[in-house]
Amino acid sequence: MATLGLIGSGHIGKTLARLAVDGGLDVVLSNSRGPETLADLAADLGPRARAATAAEAAAAGDWVVVTIPLVAYTRVEREPLAGKTVIDTMNYYPERDGRFEGLDDGTTTSSELFQQHLGASAHVVKAFNNIFFRHLAALGRPAGADDRTALPIAGDDADAKRHATELLGILGYDAVDAGPLAKGRLFQPGTPAYGAPYAQDKDAPFAQQDAGPAPAALVREFLARAGD
Repeated sequence: MATLGLIGSGHIGKTLARLAVDGGLDVVLSNSRGPETLADLAADLGPRARAATAAEAAAAGDWVVVTIPLVAYTRVEREPLAGKTVIDTMNYYPERDGRFEGLDDGTTTSSELFQQHLGASAHVVKAFNNIFFRHLAALGRPAGADDRTALPIAGDDADAKRHATELLGILGYDAVDAGPLAKGRLFQPGTPAYGAPYAQDKDAPFAQQDAGPAPAALVREFLARAGD
């Protein structure tokens, strides 16, 4: 049975864990405070889920989602992620993370920084960062459903993007390939593709609304707006 490893178990991590269990995956949860703090969540998710250290979650995962504040990215251990498809959900919020010169001047992106930190042996794919966690929980649908929603991904390794697309499919989503990691800037905070495609009223503040499906064609439209 395939396994999803989670480094970070906040709103997005918990949501992905539940979608993964519902999709038939095993889940290994971790956070910075220790496995004992995740015992209740693991019990609630059922027998497919267990809590562990971050290194154990990384080692166990066929995919490993890193969903932590960007300011902590250099604390992620490199060795357990060697050879892995690493899904990066991190966003840059200067008021929380402090200032990163390369992000402020646009010479790099948060996912590129994370890839540099991990080194060439890990394969980072940007995903799940542009959707509100409540909308992520609500919009998953079976393959072929008329109201199937798509999420953008970006990455430099084609095989890793195919692997990430497989995970999205298990969780109930299609994928739109936005290009290399540098194109993650098209769906980061402050862009048209951040949050808005997944709200019912796509021109109003997304966090205040119920979820509304976003097919692949619509997501591509929002990404194109960000590229203008």
